[in-house]
Amino acid sequence: MHRKIKEAMAARLRGKCRRDAGMVTSEYAMGIIAAVGFALLLYEVVTSGQVRTELQDIVKKALSARM
Repeated sequence: MHRKIKEAMAARLRGKCRRDAGMVTSEYAMGIIAAVGFALLLYEVVTSGQVRTELQDIVKKALSARM
């Protein structure tokens, strides 16, 4: 009886390990499209004139700081 319990538990574990819990191709495609869209939006914001000036000021202050 002990052997049957072990076999049943092993079969149950194998069944759980074989389940596909990942994304399908269409989900990967949607994820990539969303990531590219977000990257483009972030690029546009960071390269805008005002943000670029602010970032340059921050870098200049950091490089000229006394230690």
